[in-house]
Amino acid sequence: MDLEKTAAEQKKRKTNLAVAGGCVAFFGAMVGMAYAAVPLYAMFCQVTGYGGTTQRATQYSNRVLDREITVRFDANTAGVPWEFEPVQREVTIKLGETRQVAYKATNKFSTPTTGRATFNVTPELAGAYFNKVECFCFTNQTLKAGETVDMPIVFYVDPDILKVPEMKNIKTITLSYTMFQADKNKPVAAVGTKESGKAISNTEANLGG
Repeated sequence: MDLEKTAAEQKKRKTNLAVAGGCVAFFGAMVGMAYAAVPLYAMFCQVTGYGGTTQRATQYSNRVLDREITVRFDANTAGVPWEFEPVQREVTIKLGETRQVAYKATNKFSTPTTGRATFNVTPELAGAYFNKVECFCFTNQTLKAGETVDMPIVFYVDPDILKVPEMKNIKTITLSYTMFQADKNKPVAAVGTKESGKAISNTEANLGG
């Protein structure tokens, strides 16, 4: 009887260990997938434009439709002591028409600082059809103390956007940029102007959105 009881206990212990091992393996797999999800999502967005990511074009559009769309521009900063805003709040163009616009940036800090812009388009589905041929966001931007520069963008909206049922009646697209500090080795004591002490931010609402 004792031998049977001991064998049963050993079998139960092995079963519990197997279940515990399976749980640990499952948890580890989930953690691994969570860490992998960020770069995979970023790669997916760059290829497809999912989540409002714009597309980088290597050539200008060769097809223009007699259908107009308004593109609005939005700007924000995060950790970089710049004034950053679009030169124009919006432009109205034809689908497929190539247009150049610009953002303006001023370094309000006492030393050179470097920024890098991230971008997004709303509605999100429009991101796959918003093509940028040239953009300041492709590289880091360094401004001297007090320097002001215009940062150009050359873009067009692919006429194929009308093939998407949800986009066939689209009239407005908003292109948003957030400028981050790129030179992390240079700490910024204050990311606002001396006058206000507030962070510099030009949201769509501030731009009259």
